[in-house]
Amino acid sequence: MNKPKKQEKDLPDFYLTHMQFPKENRQNVIVFLLLFMDLLGVLPLLSDPFHRGFFWAGIIPVILMHIWGIVYLVAPFKFERSYFLYMGVLGVAIAYLYFIVSQKLMYVHVGVEGPLYAVISAVLLVAALVFFQIFNYRMLYSGTYDRLDEDPSSLNLSPIITASSMGYIAAQFLLSLTVSKSFKMMVLVGAYSVLILIMAYIATYLHRYMYILQNPEQLKSMYSGFGRPKKERMR
Repeated sequence: MNKPKKQEKDLPDFYLTHMQFPKENRQNVIVFLLLFMDLLGVLPLLSDPFHRGFFWAGIIPVILMHIWGIVYLVAPFKFERSYFLYMGVLGVAIAYLYFIVSQKLMYVHVGVEGPLYAVISAVLLVAALVFFQIFNYRMLYSGTYDRLDEDPSSLNLSPIITASSMGYIAAQFLLSLTVSKSFKMMVLVGAYSVLILIMAYIATYLHRYMYILQNPEQLKSMYSGFGRPKKERMR
């Protein structure tokens, strides 16, 4: 989808000037479901030693997201608007799935006992999801995204992202260190912590969806065929 020209208005343009073509939406859904959800999430839950509780805790959102994702494989043009809602929910779902995987690693493979580790990990997960939503909101409405888009060298976001990301990973690492001396398990927990942060950022698509719903006229003026079937856009 070609990048439209900016218009003079109070609302930030960043979301609308970075819209993807519906066929790219379809590709994204395939990659996220097969790679990030099935390969990196479901397979570890199926591996030995198998644990029924962790499996069912993780597989339910997997099934729901696969069923929901079918519409974006079949009709990505028609469901172009709800794609952003789907990706936001998918980010949360995969982050939760990785949380379940990390819990299985610690409770089943390492032998951790008691609810404390799970409770602290859950709090860290929610904190990561909330942080990225707030961070994304402020970056958009402060105009920072637009300024960065115009001049990428004008702002360095890495210190903010790096500090928050390293804080989350360090917290997970120290938490796993207190209950396990297995270097392999700590590395795996650290790796899934990184993946959780990535999915927490993908979850900001929820705000993109809300932005689109709240600014229909702005969207229509920039993409007249948005959300319409492919055949109607070709007329």
